[in-house]
Amino acid sequence: MPPTITFTEALARNRIRLLLIVPLLVAAYYRVVPDMVQQWMQDENYSHGFLVPLIAGYFLYLRRDELGRAPVVPWNWGVAVLLFGLAQLILGWLGTEYFTMRSSLVVVLAGLVLFLFGTAPFRVMALPLGYLLFMVPIPYIVYDAVAFPLKLFVTRVSVATLKIAGVSVLREGNIIMFPATTLEVADACSGIRSLISLLALAVALAFFLRIAPWKRWVLVGGAIPIAIVTNASRVIVTGFLAQYMGARAAEGFFHEFAGLAVFGLAMLLLVSLGALLKGREQRTGSEQ
Repeated sequence: MPPTITFTEALARNRIRLLLIVPLLVAAYYRVVPDMVQQWMQDENYSHGFLVPLIAGYFLYLRRDELGRAPVVPWNWGVAVLLFGLAQLILGWLGTEYFTMRSSLVVVLAGLVLFLFGTAPFRVMALPLGYLLFMVPIPYIVYDAVAFPLKLFVTRVSVATLKIAGVSVLREGNIIMFPATTLEVADACSGIRSLISLLALAVALAFFLRIAPWKRWVLVGGAIPIAIVTNASRVIVTGFLAQYMGARAAEGFFHEFAGLAVFGLAMLLLVSLGALLKGREQRTGSEQ
């Protein structure tokens, strides 16, 4: 049996072969990746996509020492993963299905790591590779399936709160009717936009904080109610403004500013939840 080499030594020995793989990847994804970046620029739901590769790269940087020492034993089954990713790319291209095409890049990269370096380096790189999936916009059929019930839920909660506060209001679907004006709870107010970005940031925060695995799940899961509550508060405040100051007060600058303020509040709540979980862990450790 040949002596096992480390990941760093394998990179040095196979640098020519690895450099040859780069143009092949570029040739395979030269239209897929630019189209995805274009969507990050044009669709506010996915503007966080620019941050995802940077955060994934930072995850990899944090693991550089562990990765460099990882033993390399090429895993032949990695070819199956690689072929699955390429088949995914071809099927997505034939069906013009963007999510399938774009997510295949992560599968192809995983297959290359497994085939060339084996399972030990893959385990170290699993988080950075998996995190790249957050940069892939979800299919619109999934987006709508989540956004529509979320929009109705936020509308119900907002109308119920406004009624408790003494505001005369009626609801029909996602339409909120006041005596003098009518508001529509759009996708942007449903929380779906905040939810997608917050989930990506919550996963990053969960690993940066180095907390227990169950606390990571709590932090990531906490992004869901935070997105819903903060966006419901946006609709409620808009309702108050529309009722007492008129529809114009609830539109224009306030509407745009409220979107930024709500996301800022959601970020603050998420970071606070992370600090609370981290603080409890430190107190528990010091008591022990």
